[in-house]
Amino acid sequence: MKVLVTGSAGFIGSALSLRLLQRGDEVVGVDNLNDYYDVELKEARLARTLRHGRYLDLRVDIEDGEGLRQVFLDHRPDRVVNLAAQAGVRYSIENPMAYVRTNLVGFANLLEACRQTEVEHLVYASSSSVYGANTRMPFSVHHNVDHPLSLYAASKKSNELMAHTYSHLYRIPTTGLRFFTVYGPWGRPDMALFKFTRAILAGEPIEVFNYGRHRRDFTFIDDIVEGVIRVLDRVPEGDPEWSSDAPDAASSRSPYRLYNIGNNRPVELMDYIRVLEARLERKAEIRMLPLQPGDVPDTFADVTDLVQDIGYRPATPVAEGVARFVDWYRDFYRA
Repeated sequence: MKVLVTGSAGFIGSALSLRLLQRGDEVVGVDNLNDYYDVELKEARLARTLRHGRYLDLRVDIEDGEGLRQVFLDHRPDRVVNLAAQAGVRYSIENPMAYVRTNLVGFANLLEACRQTEVEHLVYASSSSVYGANTRMPFSVHHNVDHPLSLYAASKKSNELMAHTYSHLYRIPTTGLRFFTVYGPWGRPDMALFKFTRAILAGEPIEVFNYGRHRRDFTFIDDIVEGVIRVLDRVPEGDPEWSSDAPDAASSRSPYRLYNIGNNRPVELMDYIRVLEARLERKAEIRMLPLQPGDVPDTFADVTDLVQDIGYRPATPVAEGVARFVDWYRDFYRA
């Protein structure tokens, strides 16, 4: 297939592009290479995919509707994976309009481009953040998610609603994937594992919010990519049994589905830190802080639908995933 991947220089986008290329697909990579975090890291990720002859690297911002439309018209992708977004819960509190421009306007531009070129299947990144104020565990795609706690979460919930509208009106098959705390080699510098590793190796204190009482469903990058590919290959159809009298939030009569992709094994943040300390063979100096605005105390993915429909369950243990990240980090920054 010819697959268009937005956010192709990003953490997940780069890893996904590599896997698609390795199995023989063509990849049209779209990324604006913004400076939200280290551009050199993004360029290093891109260098891995640029070695492949079936990879096309395009510098386009999804906020540019006309530019994005031209990419679709020129290259006619069969399927699309949208991973371009303004990420980060805390940054959304400081700079909310960045999320409106990229996550709302940019996603609308993408939906329009898919409609105009009759894309076979759009898979897009949602987030576990959409569960917001929910406390019933594990989080299920069948639960109501109407109480987001950050604009980032609200933008991802909005993406799901926008996608359903296009599935309903234009019969575009869409699948939203709620990712749960993705980590691993080539990860994002603004995320906990990266920040903790850098600080511990530098002999600096790490900041631990909610006084260390967070639980997170940490999900290894390879498991995320495997889930995305399997979902991409399964084009959703409308559910004829769907009832408006008892509406299911995860499906529809339209070709629309939602799935959680998480490890299904929440880990206490302090246990996560202990695993990291053991791999680094160094103790962390910990600065305990209160819960940050926009954060949720716990996440826990119910992956029942992913297992039943797609036949896949993430399985990488945290100890293995953290070890692989640390090995990559030391190698990358030593080089």
